[in-house]
Amino acid sequence: MSGITIRDVKTILTAPDGINLVVVKIETSEPGLYGLGCATFTQRYLTVASAIDDYMKPFLIGKDPQRIEDIWQTAMVSSYWRNGPVLNNAISGVDMALWDIKGKLAGQPVYQLLGGKCREGVAVYRHADGRDLDEIEDNVRRFMEQGLRHIRCQWGGYGGSHACASPENALPGAYYDPDAYARSVPQLFERMRGTFGYEIELLHDVHERLSAIEAVRLAKQLEPYRLFFLEDPLAPEQLDGFRMIRAQSATPIAMGELFVHPQEWVPLISGGLIDFIRVHISAIGGITPARKLAALSEAFGVRTAWHGPGDVSPVGHAANLHLDLSSPNFGIQEWYPFSDRMREVFPGAPALRGGYAYIHEAPGLGVEIDEALAAKYPCSNTLPAWTLARLPDGSPARP
Repeated sequence: MSGITIRDVKTILTAPDGINLVVVKIETSEPGLYGLGCATFTQRYLTVASAIDDYMKPFLIGKDPQRIEDIWQTAMVSSYWRNGPVLNNAISGVDMALWDIKGKLAGQPVYQLLGGKCREGVAVYRHADGRDLDEIEDNVRRFMEQGLRHIRCQWGGYGGSHACASPENALPGAYYDPDAYARSVPQLFERMRGTFGYEIELLHDVHERLSAIEAVRLAKQLEPYRLFFLEDPLAPEQLDGFRMIRAQSATPIAMGELFVHPQEWVPLISGGLIDFIRVHISAIGGITPARKLAALSEAFGVRTAWHGPGDVSPVGHAANLHLDLSSPNFGIQEWYPFSDRMREVFPGAPALRGGYAYIHEAPGLGVEIDEALAAKYPCSNTLPAWTLARLPDGSPARP
């Protein structure tokens, strides 16, 4: 179909489960033909909305929605400065929406446009947290009963929940003790392996809570427990530390949740320093760069594990799954359960059955949105408490 142009670009802000989501809707000159994309940057959702409404919309009106690559490349450099999370998310929302349109025009799910399926369902992992080891064990068992074979174990959230002796008048924040946390993680996995054996895959998220040398020590201590992977052991500012981890430990490493620039992931992948790449797809610019990242990773034996928390809309989760289905080097997919409210707002949201996620088999990404219902769940301009991390003496940490 020729002669189609972009007629309008809309930003939809909604929070059915109390987590701010940003969805882009691109309408075309063809009646009824539109696409949806995820641009969610929860902590700066208003800034992303402004980038879309004030800059991306006038940039896009009148363009051919089928020219995805050209639009992505020109949008990325149109502000001259680039590779930041706000503009990357704005571009991602547009990019996913264009792939959604492309699939609808072709009458095919997006995974078909990416080369077709390599698998029928997508294996996922869920999060088993708890205040103590008994509670964690109960949560692991519950997930196993649901058919999950990959489970991430955390003890008291990111950085643990150990008491901190802070100075007088210490500022508010999410306090954690890196030393106490690092000591607790081997205890956690000794208990889980002792209880459940080695027939399930266990994971852990450091969430950038450790220094490089402490991450090395932890990775070495976890070797006997054969983790599926140790996630984000270092902050993006400490990438050189991965050489130390790799040189001294055989624990598989997953990294990339905070990445926004190719030069953050290229050295780690080409240098054989990580085993899984787990970027937030909207933070790097959408499906277009993610499919190239997956191909780059495949060439170096690195598997994908895209970020899939609650601050990804069902549209974004669907984009993850279309890439998972079509990527030969798929590893695992993080999964966040959708509430009934979320499914009402986003008809066609992916489903989880027996440890595998499945997309809605429809042209495009397969997810729609009820805009009237979405408007009943407004976003809230407040920061999540965990973003204000502090060390025991009250100094700010950089997770």
